Amino acid sequence: LDDPEDSQIEVTGDTLYSSAMTFEDLNLSRELLRGLYVEMRFKTPSKIQAVSLPMILTPPYKNLIAQAHNGSGKTTCFVLGMLSRVDPKLRAPQALCICPTRELAIQNQEVLSKMGKHTGITSICAIPLDSSSYIPIAKRPPVTEQVIIGTPGTIKKWMAAKKLSTRDMKILVFDEADHMLAEDGFKDDSLRIMKDIERNSSHCQVLLFSATFNETVKEFVSKVVKDGNQLFVKKEELSLDTVKQYKVSCPDELAKIDVIKNKIFELGEKWGQTIIFVRTRRSADTLYKELENFGYDCTCIHGAHQQDMRDKMIKEFKEGLTKVLISTDLLSRGFDQAQVNLVVNYDLPVKHESEPDYEVYLHRVGRAGRFGRNGAVFNLLCTERDFTIMEKIERHFNHKVEQVNDSEADFERALKDAGL
Repeated sequence: LDDPEDSQIEVTGDTLYSSAMTFEDLNLSRELLRGLYVEMRFKTPSKIQAVSLPMILTPPYKNLIAQAHNGSGKTTCFVLGMLSRVDPKLRAPQALCICPTRELAIQNQEVLSKMGKHTGITSICAIPLDSSSYIPIAKRPPVTEQVIIGTPGTIKKWMAAKKLSTRDMKILVFDEADHMLAEDGFKDDSLRIMKDIERNSSHCQVLLFSATFNETVKEFVSKVVKDGNQLFVKKEELSLDTVKQYKVSCPDELAKIDVIKNKIFELGEKWGQTIIFVRTRRSADTLYKELENFGYDCTCIHGAHQQDMRDKMIKEFKEGLTKVLISTDLLSRGFDQAQVNLVVNYDLPVKHESEPDYEVYLHRVGRAGRFGRNGAVFNLLCTERDFTIMEKIERHFNHKVEQVNDSEADFERALKDAGL
């Protein structure tokens, strides 16, 4: 690598690659370069792209486990990888990308369509459909699209019904791979899909991408994806420097709503968009009603909503029709909206009663300050348990989170310090 010190990325693998300073260094087709420069408006590869793309695109196409900051350009790495490996003349599935949520699958397919606009490469989204547009699997024609992006359940069903052939598969991508291969995630479905592809396309390249890999998952992933290159970022460097994190002490739940309305919204509304993360669907609905009653135009999304409703909510927020999105952790991973520069942790993410979910915390923080933009995160702490969880998060990332007092001047200063 040209400058591993600067990249703060630890790379293991026996093949030497040199970083790509420009997209031209990657021997991409003219059509793909046009997609990158004209459609995506990219200028040069980001750090993670410069390091990982030569690994992905250079024969003998070795497997790759890659971890990098939120908002650093990981999606481009694997989308470009898929588009580069597909033979546009072969009308058969050749690239497969598996995502944990329908929202992420749809978002990734939109990036692929944009980037591959001039290539003629076809793609399809394999996601659960709402009842109005549902077609029974038996009535579906076999998939002839070259790139398939979807959620594990739907992909597994299509494969089991012999509607999705894996005979010509050249590249398999797991987005948010740690979640896809975790015990409490989609491990069984993911492994089944991987085994089926190994059986039918033994030379298929596997790419695992995520912003987080805890030690348990890291160990498991390294066993599953053998003979691959690995690219990891140190844990301490993952708590994004461009995003300022704050904690706010609130005596009770009502005080939390008060802080959101009178401090964060009053001062932060002119900056851009805000995502508020809550722990439960009930909290999401309650907070949504409270804020709507006060005249704030909000969007609320969680797993209990109908799929077409979820799509509508995301579209409204992405188009800027609403400024505030209230969400469970459904959108903590991978959701990309450049205008988001405020994140509020109404509830801190936990795995068990008082064990923080460090990976989810990091993903939530990563929704603000995409691609190096400025952003602020406010953690609203109510009980003794909240403070204990916050302390554990600070220790884990070796990062002191500043306390903000409940005064307008303090919040103004906090936003100013965050560069907003």
